[in-house]
Amino acid sequence: MTTADDTRTRILAAARELFAERGYAATSLADIAAAVGLTKTAVAYHFHPKDRLAAELLSPAADDMLALLGAGHESRDDFVDALVGFAVRYRSVIRLFMEDLAGDDSVSPVSPGSERAVIRTFRDEIFAKLVGDDPGPETRLKGWALLGALQWGTVKTMDLPEEQVRAAMLESCQAIWRDASPSEQGG
Repeated sequence: MTTADDTRTRILAAARELFAERGYAATSLADIAAAVGLTKTAVAYHFHPKDRLAAELLSPAADDMLALLGAGHESRDDFVDALVGFAVRYRSVIRLFMEDLAGDDSVSPVSPGSERAVIRTFRDEIFAKLVGDDPGPETRLKGWALLGALQWGTVKTMDLPEEQVRAAMLESCQAIWRDASPSEQGG
């Protein structure tokens, strides 16, 4: 590994940690530079604008999300298990992925092809895979409840061991569907 590669790796690791801790908007290039002992100019040399950092951190998660969505799952329980595993595995960037970049659909427009548009597409595909093509009101509510629980459960438990978070999140997500009537279970 070259010195430039090592520097990029250190910058990415610091950015991942700071974004998870503070959020994307609240983390500056100067904060990242301080965490790795570099100048802001040195960080900007490797990653300018800051969006390039986010894109590089999200790339492995996006590849795994495509694999998750493309995989054949025998049941919704199998899909939920895989989805929980994904969210816990990438919880260090999940805050960036769900909170900072996804944003509220009703507040600001999304440019086609932007990171926000890609994240919303993934979110919508996950939702559709959970609830099926024509979900009833109860199923729609449970689908959004599951996604919300998964989002906040992973974002707010960075201090807990991954195995503990995965077990608790899987139990919680499965419980959301437990009382669904057969006509509401869909997918």
